[in-house]
Amino acid sequence: MGRRRRIVFWRHGRTDWNAAGRFQGQTDIPLNDDGVRQAAHAARLLAAMGPTAIVASDLDRAQATAEALATETGLAVATDPGLRETNAGSWQGKTFDEIRLTDRKHLARWEDGDVSVPAGGAETRLDVARRTRKAVESALGEVGEKGTLVVVSHGGAIRVALAELLGLPHGLWGALSGLSNCNWSVLEERSPADDGAIRWRLGEHNAGSLLVPVPIVEG
Repeated sequence: MGRRRRIVFWRHGRTDWNAAGRFQGQTDIPLNDDGVRQAAHAARLLAAMGPTAIVASDLDRAQATAEALATETGLAVATDPGLRETNAGSWQGKTFDEIRLTDRKHLARWEDGDVSVPAGGAETRLDVARRTRKAVESALGEVGEKGTLVVVSHGGAIRVALAELLGLPHGLWGALSGLSNCNWSVLEERSPADDGAIRWRLGEHNAGSLLVPVPIVEG
């Protein structure tokens, strides 16, 4: 059987808050100059994958990244707030060192992949997984049987979306790393399960060729 559908999860480019190690969450921080260059560079590589649809978080940094691919491919960019980064409540805007000073125990559990810990008293990883899965499955409705959907989102949101769609047990979610700015991961559709459920395999993870490599920091 020929190739089935693919989902390319693409993290947005670098921002000043990424550079400073601040937890952005749903704060609407734009790309900085490095991020704009990263997006343009990565878009040329992703265009070679032959994407058939693009959907992005409605936050500015994701939309601007997606528009770089739209320029390369001529595709329109749909947006869905379900693809936003984790709502991190009181953690948003703080560096991870600052969070450790006041909430070390919860941050340690959250960074280890505990799906039940609400980030900054707001969303858990399970909350984010449910809404990102819904957004991705809705966008797949616009993709043909062998199409490639590019999902432009955020480090933490992508991490849990991958774990959810792969069907990983909750205790193993922490085994997946996040993505560097403007890197991507690819899910490939497998043959349906006996009950007809859609199944995915991880084809690539945290792939890319960046002009400005940065550490992997969620948020």
